[in-house]
Amino acid sequence: MSSLVLQKANDFTPLLRVQNTNVNGKHKVAFAIRVIKGIGRRFAIQVLKIAQVDLNKRAGELTEAELDKISDILAKPTEYGIPKYFLNRQRCIKDGSWSQLISNGLDTRYREDMERLKKVRNHRGLRHFWGLKVKGQHTKSTGRTGKTLGVTKKK
Repeated sequence: MSSLVLQKANDFTPLLRVQNTNVNGKHKVAFAIRVIKGIGRRFAIQVLKIAQVDLNKRAGELTEAELDKISDILAKPTEYGIPKYFLNRQRCIKDGSWSQLISNGLDTRYREDMERLKKVRNHRGLRHFWGLKVKGQHTKSTGRTGKTLGVTKKK
């Protein structure tokens, strides 16, 4: 394991709390905030560039002001000029809005979508309900979890 030498060791925070998620302070900022569910590689880099945070900086070296700026951009990305195609919730089925869902909100919205599909007896919803493959994969020989495999030997 490699060691990390810091110039300002007293300003370093080993564990950060961002958007209800524990973020490792030892990792570089772009990789550290990717731990938050709903934030990918390109979106993380885009957010950090808008917040004017050095990409080579460690997450534990971030100041309170930088953390506030990053969490504000994550909450309202379109107001800071992030294009719509970067967002993970495009044309919401309920209100037609474009938004970036993060952590608990992402889980909640996914659960609501699955319940809606099951409620209207949609093909995708039924496949989810039955525990089968949803996206058109073959099921004859793969995905046999939970069932006995192979041929029984005659005595």
